[in-house]
Amino acid sequence: MYIDGELEGEIHSHKEVNIGKNGRVKGLIHTKRLVVQGNMEGTVDAQKVEIKASGHVQGEIVSSELIIEAKGIFEGSSTVKNDNEPVLQNTTQIEE
Repeated sequence: MYIDGELEGEIHSHKEVNIGKNGRVKGLIHTKRLVVQGNMEGTVDAQKVEIKASGHVQGEIVSSELIIEAKGIFEGSSTVKNDNEPVLQNTTQIEE
């Protein structure tokens, strides 16, 4: 899923979610892999999170792997999770 606009709500995906440079997401993202080139505010539960040089994440990240490129911005808290246990469980609003 590629987001290059504004979205407020929840995303649940078994694949990759990519927030483009013009993307602004506010809410919860539960996915296998998240790539942030734009802005994300809220909570992320993923196996792998990548914040690119133009990316900005504000909030909570729960992941097995967190990568922040030079000039990427992360403000908030990060927790390493065990891949066998889901950390966040909420209702699905956008499903892939």
